Formats: sequence, structure tokens, C-alpha cells
Amino acid sequence: MTEIVFDSVSHAFGDRKVLRDISLRITERRVGIIGSNGSGKSTLARMINGLLKPTSGTVTVDGVDAARKGAQVRRKVGFVFTDPDTQIVMPTVAEDLAFSLRRTGLGKPEIAARVDEMLARFGLHEHADHPAHLLSGGQKQLLAIGAVLIRRPEVIIADEPTTLLDLRNARIVADALDAVDQQVIVVTHQLALLDSFERVIVIDDGAVAFDGTPDAAVPAYRALVE
Repeated sequence: MTEIVFDSVSHAFGDRKVLRDISLRITERRVGIIGSNGSGKSTLARMINGLLKPTSGTVTVDGVDAARKGAQVRRKVGFVFTDPDTQIVMPTVAEDLAFSLRRTGLGKPEIAARVDEMLARFGLHEHADHPAHLLSGGQKQLLAIGAVLIRRPEVIIADEPTTLLDLRNARIVADALDAVDQQVIVVTHQLALLDSFERVIVIDDGAVAFDGTPDAAVPAYRALVE
């Protein structure tokens, strides 16, 4: 598994301190990050592939500094956002998947093969030439996941990927993430998604409040919010 290390990481927006001296080493295959709104959990996740930079401390991915060498890290670490509309950039489903492979140096046959693979994997073949923004919410999130997976990263970070979905589509997206071979880190409020995870990190007021297995971490989080 990829090794992700937070070494004394703090982060501030103006006078507001969002993260406070976080030190973590993540190597597990399935890791959840939970916490109340505004606790800093999404900020933590976005630092892993260099979308945000620490105010102090370092975040490394297999020894590579995510703040200094973000482009290199992002080839290894893919990111799925809460709202898939922020990731969909091309008119049709197939074009959006292919867009993720721009500047990879792959030839047209390999790109077409990977696009077909993702379309089949997520049940989107019949929608290949349809407007991407007219898909259902669940289908859009599957497309967003496919657009990350098509680059074959080693790690996938998903920031509240089911928050905007109804129960049925949330389950479909959760199952899709559970089925991938890659290391997966999920920020979520949907605690049931964490049952099969190896590790859950609870963030409270910018600090690690608990770090352990789901059956210990979820009650610790509930105790915090109650």
C-alpha cells in the first residue's frame, strides 16, 4: 500500500486555524475520515494530493512532498469531489472519460479501450454519447469515479461522495468504491459506509480526536457530537 504521512501539519485560513499539529501515518487499504461540519476533515483529505498546502508541517505520499510536487503526487492519488458537476467538463459521457487521459501519451486505441472499460464497469455504455450533465445524480458520481479510475491511480480519495445522493444511489456509489482494487480514503458523514473499513480517523476542531477501528471510532465520534 501507498504510505501517506502527515508530519506536524497545521493549516489556517486567515486567523482561523483549521488543522492543528496533525501527525498520521496511513498505509491501510480502506480508511475513513469522519467529523462534524467544519472540523477540518475535508482540508485534511485535500492535502494528500496537494489541492491544499499546509501552513506548517509536511504531507508526503511515498516520500514525495504533496505541496512541493503536487503534479507528481496527483498521478498517484486521484480525488473524487462531493459534487460530480465540479468534475464533469466535457459534453458527453465518453468524452468526459477520455478527457482524463489527455497529456498521458496514450494512443487512441488504448484510450478507447480504457473508456469502454469504464463505461461497462459503471453501467454507462448506453449513455456514452449522452450529455453528461443530464445523467442522474448517482450516474454522475459513477462517471466522476470512472474519470479518476481511468488514469489507474494507486490511491483514491473521495470527499463525501454520497452526501448529495438518495439512499439507493448512495449505496450504489458506496459499492462502486468498495469494489475498486486501489487504496481508498473516504471522508463521510454516512457512518454505515465504514463498517468494512480497517481504520477510521475522527477529526474534531482541527485535531485527531480518535483513531482506530470502525467499531471503536464511530461510538467515539457519536460521544463527541452528543
